[in-house]
Amino acid sequence: MNTNSQEQMRTREGSRPVSAEQRLKELGIKLPAPPEPFGIYAEAVQTGNLLFLSGMLPTEGYGAKFIGRIGAELDVEAGRQAAHLAALNVLAVARQHLGSLDKVTRIVRLGALVATSGDVRDQPKVADAASELLQDIFGKDKSPCRLVYGVASLPLGTPVELEIIFEVAGSERNILWNTRLCIARHK
Repeated sequence: MNTNSQEQMRTREGSRPVSAEQRLKELGIKLPAPPEPFGIYAEAVQTGNLLFLSGMLPTEGYGAKFIGRIGAELDVEAGRQAAHLAALNVLAVARQHLGSLDKVTRIVRLGALVATSGDVRDQPKVADAASELLQDIFGKDKSPCRLVYGVASLPLGTPVELEIIFEVAGSERNILWNTRLCIARHK
């Protein structure tokens, strides 16, 4: 992210911080349609103020856009492109579930699985493409902790799979319920 982008991220015309939805517009990013599950599972599950997303793949429609392993069929740059697409799918599913990405208050954790062959050690470089996109949208102050794994194979033969946990703004009902729980515990 360049210095000008960082300044735009902080404020708009000296007032309040720019929203995630506004950043998408400023960057000219149009999110894809949320991918359909490739099995029997929920792509997003919210419990309290945490939104868990299932493994997101670099897919378009119902098929893999990238197939192969880093160090064999694909190079690191192709892996980065795959991670970027998987991160776009993450954002699309989160928006579908929440109604707006502006409800994200923090990215708690990003897990990146990278399919590699041989002695490849560039998994973090591949995962950085997803981290960079998330930082461009949500800001550096919401960057997550991150785990990166090198694996032998991933679903559909894709080179990257992302899983993510977002903290989201709670509904008034959840905030009231949590407040009552805190008060009850301290009596």
